[in-house]
Amino acid sequence: MINVPDQPAPRSLIVTLYGAYGRFVTGPLPVAELIRLLAAVGVDAPSVRSSVSRLKRRGLLLPARTRTGAAGYELSAEARQLLDDGDRRIYATAPPEDVGWVLAVFSVPESERQKRHVLRSRLAGLGFGTAAPGVWIAPARLFEETRHTLRRLRLDPYVDFFRGEHLGFAATADAVARWWDLAAIAKEHEAFLDRHERVLHAWEGRADTPPEAAYHDYLLALDSWRHLPYTDPGLPPALLPGDWPGARSAEVFQGLHERLRDAGAAFAGV
Repeated sequence: MINVPDQPAPRSLIVTLYGAYGRFVTGPLPVAELIRLLAAVGVDAPSVRSSVSRLKRRGLLLPARTRTGAAGYELSAEARQLLDDGDRRIYATAPPEDVGWVLAVFSVPESERQKRHVLRSRLAGLGFGTAAPGVWIAPARLFEETRHTLRRLRLDPYVDFFRGEHLGFAATADAVARWWDLAAIAKEHEAFLDRHERVLHAWEGRADTPPEAAYHDYLLALDSWRHLPYTDPGLPPALLPGDWPGARSAEVFQGLHERLRDAGAAFAGV
């Protein structure tokens, strides 16, 4: 087991735990089991309980009883949809294809300006860049996820989508550098590599894969990684700087996933 600095937030770790293992458990995950599994990554019981309460208020976790009558929590339908959407990005193994662009153009009345902020925040969180005020752009393959996300949030009446290609006047690579903060995205990849590349190298030097150690290192790596495919929308490699660290960080995560996920499942009881 490798110690990784910068302990992540308990609430984030709970979501990561359900995404990696908890949703594959038959029935609700008992509270006692949640506490055990989070303790293995350094989260104490009071932090687990308070974080679960916040997730319950957000409608992501639902209280339920196990078959033996123990208190537990299961994922809501919305949470399962979010995790399913995340799987397509988080566990992608092939470099993204250049399939053109999707544009999101929105207009929100001044009387509902709070929804304007929510729309901007949600589009940015889905990986969209800003092409112009009120005009957001992303690789076209993100359309379906964006469409049903905005519909679920009842923001779809304010948005129109268009699909197409960039025709200039600037070179597309130069335009992409305006639409996204590539330096900031690269720093996120580098931070992931700083935390987890050495963890992968340490496991590559071992013959055994103890379940608890595998679970610990995998959950922390997944918690760091799962945000990156949203910060970085997977732009075509030809449009990125030559020293782009995204491919290397994806390889490190994939290596950790292949080595540790299944071994960690034994500790998680899946």
